[in-house]
Amino acid sequence: MITAETAIRYDRKKYKDETLISLYKGILKPRMIEEKMLVLLRQGRIAKWFSGIGQEAGSVGAAMALDREEYILPMHRNLGVFTSRGIPLNRLFCQFQGKPSGFTKGRDRSFHFGTQEYKIIGMISHLGPQLGLADGIALGNLLKQNNKATLVYSGDGGASEGDFHEALNVAAVWDLPVIFAIENNGYGLSTPSNEQFRCKQFIDKGIGYGMEAVQVDGNNILEVYDTVKRIAESMRKNPKPVLLELITFRMRGHEEASGTKYVPKELLEIWGKKDPLNNYEKFLLKEGVLDEKMIEEFRTEIKEEIEQGLELAYAETLPPPDTEKELADMYAPFDFKEIKPSGSKTNKRMIDAISDGLKLAMRKHENLVLMGQDIAEYGGVFKITEGFVEEFGKKRVRNTPLCESAIVGSAFGLSINGMKAMMEMQFADFVTEGFNQIVNNLAKSHYRWGQNADVVVRMPTGAAVAAGPFHSQSNEAWFTHTPGLKVVYPAFPSDAKGLLLSSFEDPNPVMFFEQKALYRSITEDVADDYFNVPIGKAKLVSEGESVSIITYGIGVHWAMEILDKNPEISADLLDLRTLLPYDKQAILDSVNKTGKAIILHEDTLIGGFGGELAAVITENCFENLDAPVMRSASLDTPVPMNADLEWNFLPKARFEKQLMQLINY
Repeated sequence: MITAETAIRYDRKKYKDETLISLYKGILKPRMIEEKMLVLLRQGRIAKWFSGIGQEAGSVGAAMALDREEYILPMHRNLGVFTSRGIPLNRLFCQFQGKPSGFTKGRDRSFHFGTQEYKIIGMISHLGPQLGLADGIALGNLLKQNNKATLVYSGDGGASEGDFHEALNVAAVWDLPVIFAIENNGYGLSTPSNEQFRCKQFIDKGIGYGMEAVQVDGNNILEVYDTVKRIAESMRKNPKPVLLELITFRMRGHEEASGTKYVPKELLEIWGKKDPLNNYEKFLLKEGVLDEKMIEEFRTEIKEEIEQGLELAYAETLPPPDTEKELADMYAPFDFKEIKPSGSKTNKRMIDAISDGLKLAMRKHENLVLMGQDIAEYGGVFKITEGFVEEFGKKRVRNTPLCESAIVGSAFGLSINGMKAMMEMQFADFVTEGFNQIVNNLAKSHYRWGQNADVVVRMPTGAAVAAGPFHSQSNEAWFTHTPGLKVVYPAFPSDAKGLLLSSFEDPNPVMFFEQKALYRSITEDVADDYFNVPIGKAKLVSEGESVSIITYGIGVHWAMEILDKNPEISADLLDLRTLLPYDKQAILDSVNKTGKAIILHEDTLIGGFGGELAAVITENCFENLDAPVMRSASLDTPVPMNADLEWNFLPKARFEKQLMQLINY
């Protein structure tokens, strides 16, 4: 086991002098940038800095060992990855200062960005989700058969997160060509390793995942370079994941405001003697590869590059806020071209229409991959993908472990690698296991750094099936509150098929809700051929003059049943079909016409989507309203299993009474 007391032993093997010098310049640059950043931090020229001093060898050695077209997913302290990939320093410095030539237009900080140009996918603050993204990128490489490796970093603290377990498990099960580089620097912020985990070393974890695990001296740039090069070469020929533990130490605080008081002084002294730059420099001087004159020349050259980069960054001005641009950048551009239903029709249940739509999408988009629990040979718990393996094969119709976060992350990784992905939540209730990936990665990536998430998450949702609290929730409001997502919720088989096909055409992340009780209970004549339905467009199911009923999903059918029962009620029945973005104009047009509005949804009342709609109607139609806007929703309790209790929970009976009250107001 490598420890702080283990001396750095360099072995140049057969590497030429030019390789050794290249590695030296590679590790020198981030150190000099760091030293400059610390000065600028004290001067107030930058706001925050996460120092990687002491850990540069793990970043530079690994990045230089990989091909330029192979993705790397770094963390806070991997400045050496960015410099090794040749990102212009003025762009990095603009990123640090929140200026337009950075990678996030001032919308995110430090290394929280990605760039397809340099094949770097930056982190989010939650740390662990990076690992799942790497799985998806590697899966894309595997399916493309392009013989590429992927490398993703985690700290020893971040490796305590569930995402670490999920991502390694998925990579092992699927034989994904991923190098999981764990920077074991002894601390997660101020928490020492003995309070983070009980294993002596991370390579011991490899056994549990059934993968190779390798430990290296993370301060030895030659050893890191040689090991990563060897692993990557093997991985390209024989795809499988490898856990790489880099034993290292950061010589400064978690970030500069943290300080290092929590670190024993003697530990800093021991690791100070293992400085990766100073030791490598001494080795090269001893080998005669380097001399003092060359060192001075390299330092002068890098210093000039830093100063020029800073000069360009300082000269750039911050643009004034542009609200229209901010809103426009939430979604990747999408030019919808409507394809109307034509040709023969077949009477289909909703479940048949969804299955039909999936098949047509798989045929149209050859880069589309379906993932979910039991969706392959078993056909999914609702049998929607039954027979898909026979037509499309197991590479594109993939059973997954119970790793929702890693699979949503993998779906995003596939999108990063130029593919399309669908992830089926077995039940919408289980989305909590993948919630972070959806709301913080899928939803925000285009706004943050221009990367679309071409992902559809299918969500079998809702009650009326006596399935109890954990298989019956209506949780669409969690996602309508999340800018960057699209939320689709059809009520009819034809809309389900057409909207699903549109969701796969759309390059943005779509949460596609499917009410389970409607799967086999309603039928409709649906066109057999390919057609689509525009996302964001409501449908007027019936027209009237007295009241506007605004609803979606199973609520549409409850409303239809009650209107059939009460033919004297003249009502507009508006099926929203899409909740984000929703058809605001259709709602306002209807309410301004009728003067009365009731919003019906299966979700609970408090915080339900109906509250948003009621506010919009009140703000925009107040002068034309003849009665208060009403909401009809489920009780503010979990969903009970007993059928009588469940129907008491659901709003159907209450809706009829509320509708009559509104009519008679």
